[in-house]
Amino acid sequence: MQSKLVQEYLKKSDIHDILDNALAGKRLNLNDCIRLVKSDDAYSLGLVANILRQRKFGDTITFVNNIILNYTNVCVTYCKFCAFYRPPGHEESYTLSLEDIVKRVVTSRQMFGITQVLIQGGHNPNLKLEYFENAFRAIKQKCPEVGVHGLSASEVDMIARVEHSSTFEVLSRLKQAGLDSLPGAGAEILEDSVKEQISPLKIKSHEWLRIMEEAHSLGIKSSATMMYGTVETDEDRASHIMKIANLQQKTGGFMAFIPWSFEPNKTEMQEEGLIKYPSGGLQLLKMIAISRIMYNGLIDHLQSSWLTNGIGMAQLALSYGADDFGGTLIGEEVVSATGARSTELTSDRIITAVKQAGFRIAERDNAYNIIKYY
Repeated sequence: MQSKLVQEYLKKSDIHDILDNALAGKRLNLNDCIRLVKSDDAYSLGLVANILRQRKFGDTITFVNNIILNYTNVCVTYCKFCAFYRPPGHEESYTLSLEDIVKRVVTSRQMFGITQVLIQGGHNPNLKLEYFENAFRAIKQKCPEVGVHGLSASEVDMIARVEHSSTFEVLSRLKQAGLDSLPGAGAEILEDSVKEQISPLKIKSHEWLRIMEEAHSLGIKSSATMMYGTVETDEDRASHIMKIANLQQKTGGFMAFIPWSFEPNKTEMQEEGLIKYPSGGLQLLKMIAISRIMYNGLIDHLQSSWLTNGIGMAQLALSYGADDFGGTLIGEEVVSATGARSTELTSDRIITAVKQAGFRIAERDNAYNIIKYY
């Protein structure tokens, strides 16, 4: 039973009927989601999202001790929102050797005790499937306790094109080589009208969803993401959320959802004057809260997105429905390429930040199993 005070407060909201249904555990639809996105009542959204998070996780917030391994910045999709990529042959382009990859993981395991390596890079037409198979096998051989959370759906698609193979075949072989789970990158907004403006050479929305469904059918769990704050409408955001909800009802393969705001600094979109500023903290809190409400009973974990919004906003997001602080992200190079902010956190800083926000903190592994409480 919710307190009378909460019920009385929610009655005044323009979305009280949807929030009541969410608290009653009812499944919400696209029109509900559009109304939530359009609503300015961030406080009521946060109130309900926090109640739903508390019901599921109590006062425990998790994080993962990990590194990001950006294996190459060579990319031929030239996304307008990216400051990280370099075209083939560019003087600043790089691709890590197998030795470099293994050395980074082994050193990070020894120094920081990581339990996850997040492997992402560009769409590099020079890299064959064997490169990734060898890397994953070597990581598992040297550090079997480190989860390989690697390659976006669009990178999987690129490998399949290079190999003249199917994405299903590529995923099967990557799993055999040691891939544990897929990050949700490459989704951006799952509406082709948006993709045509910000990433016209990347896979279409239905292809991202298909590759995720294939991964789930092979027992490869994944995250889902949403990059908001470019050219999308409120309806586009709601549609994105619902497409992921629909696939989750079918497969149950998404472990977590991560909404994050576009950082325009040093990107083509900023140069063209399409987007001048990031969308700000209030939007983050709204998107976190809406995600918790829409995915209640469907996707358990919501990350607080400190990477693009900073620690202070990530702390606030914990009271708006987020239950996971994400990772330490040592070695991150994609967001740092925008020059926006420092993109590394030690586990000590995460533990302190979560405790300051009034929560209990626990370290988890790649599969969201709790390893230890602090």
